[in-house]
Amino acid sequence: MTQRETWKTRARRLKTELVALSIAYRDPRTPWYAKVVAACVVGYALSPLDLIPDPIPVLGYLDDLILLPLGVALAIRLIPRQVLEDARTAARDPERPRAPANRVAAAAIVLVWLALAAITVWLVMRFV
Repeated sequence: MTQRETWKTRARRLKTELVALSIAYRDPRTPWYAKVVAACVVGYALSPLDLIPDPIPVLGYLDDLILLPLGVALAIRLIPRQVLEDARTAARDPERPRAPANRVAAAAIVLVWLALAAITVWLVMRFV
């Protein structure tokens, strides 16, 4: 297996895990704290805004290469094994219905980022 195929396989696996997490955090058997972590990880993965903007050389992709896999790993550890197995099976099912775009979740993500930006500006203005 070439290096390129390895990266493609890992990217495909990460995508499947993110879909499985999005299914698992809606499962009633998932504890609330695991739901919070899984929702944050999926939200961050789908968010158009990054913690470190991608145009910044090297550091721009660092959050995607480190933070996202760490978040996925943490969420996987918190979700009960049977729930995660069921979610992975559902995520791999080619005939599963695709979730419609959730505009409320998108709006919530944008509002959180705007709030964080406003708090940052306020702190900078206050202490500078």
